[in-house]
Amino acid sequence: MERGKRPHVLVIPYPSQGHVNPLIQFSKLLSHKGVDITVAVTKFIFNTFKPSTNARFEWDTISDGFDEGGFGAASSIDDYLVQIKMAGTRTLTDLIHCRQSSSRPIDGVVYDSFMPWALDVAKGFGLMAAAFFTQPCSVNFIYYCYHKGLLSSLPELELQDMPSFFSSPKCYPNYFQLVLNQWSNTEGADWILVNSIYEFEPKEGDELSKISPTLTIGPTIPSFYIDNHNEHDKKYELDLFKIEQEGTSLTRIWLDTKSKGSVVYVSFGSMANLSITQMEEFANGLVESNYYFIWVIRASEQAKLPIGFAPKKGLVLQWSSQLEVLSHEAVGCFFTHCGWNSTLEALCLGVPMVGMPQWTDQPTIAKYVEDVWKVGVRVKVGENGIVGKEEIKGCIRTVIEGDRATEFKENALKWNQLGLKALRQDGSSMKNMDRLISSLREKISAD
Repeated sequence: MERGKRPHVLVIPYPSQGHVNPLIQFSKLLSHKGVDITVAVTKFIFNTFKPSTNARFEWDTISDGFDEGGFGAASSIDDYLVQIKMAGTRTLTDLIHCRQSSSRPIDGVVYDSFMPWALDVAKGFGLMAAAFFTQPCSVNFIYYCYHKGLLSSLPELELQDMPSFFSSPKCYPNYFQLVLNQWSNTEGADWILVNSIYEFEPKEGDELSKISPTLTIGPTIPSFYIDNHNEHDKKYELDLFKIEQEGTSLTRIWLDTKSKGSVVYVSFGSMANLSITQMEEFANGLVESNYYFIWVIRASEQAKLPIGFAPKKGLVLQWSSQLEVLSHEAVGCFFTHCGWNSTLEALCLGVPMVGMPQWTDQPTIAKYVEDVWKVGVRVKVGENGIVGKEEIKGCIRTVIEGDRATEFKENALKWNQLGLKALRQDGSSMKNMDRLISSLREKISAD
């Protein structure tokens, strides 16, 4: 490689919000450390959401087979996964082939582990390739053990603590196969990258390292909220949902009037689908807890709220800047579905949690929130499959003012400090980023 030449990495996220965000933030950090980046999203995402051209990297596109409608145009989950593999393989091959004949060829590929076919394409061009796992080490290791027919020993998990696919394997068989297929060809990858922090999961990270060269490189959170190496990096680059800027400003003003640690922030992510009965219990539990609260509910879910629901001490929003809310000192509790991105944000911002997991990796993450990181509690589901209003009220009170409230807050601050340390120059994640970049430069020089 020519002296001073910046390596060029192609980054390929799986086309859903929870996967796009961490990979783009990872791209920003790579760019900050002297790597040229091209992010390849699907044509549908690029044409629909028109990502900013002011980003510190280039954009390119591949096809998922549904350029006009994306996932919503597929006849089924299986149909989408089949098409994205076929169309993605073809268009990714074309993209790299075109780039290799340009003045700035691709030197390496970082691909979302939900798309293992991208590894085969990258290796067909002799490129260094790294699989990016968006879920925590613990969950990745569980899927690996199941995929290989092994039993996991990390940590002592009951069935309710395992990813939901194990207790209900017939509910989402295609998604179950998707998470298992992450491990279908990783022996050919140069690196396994995990959006986690080594200090958060040291034993789990060590176990993954026995399988394949593994680097924990998290947290992939806008730097303004973590190390502030870029004070303008305050939001995720690409939002696949409508952003209400006016509502964001009003939320900030509302929070400014509340005392420290007095507000409950509630969000169940972009895919949760609560029943009408569960929504009613939750709404009543929130109101009767008598705490101030912000509840983010997608427009499609708001019709399930009780008729006339207009809480005097709460805000009900369709969208909010979660990082901005969680970083506000008025927030004392995050009532969450325990999606990994949300949980990682709360850990790194020092916010105690109440976990109400819905599916996939969320039960395992909720187990860690309660019993490993000890930053909160997990709701107990009634025999009717519903979390009752009394349970909701009780969990909120336990976290904000119960006997263990001080412990939860102290532990939350401990993980907050470890998250900050990981991204310092001598921190675990930063060292791992440097290892990744060094190995890329070495391969380029060798070629």
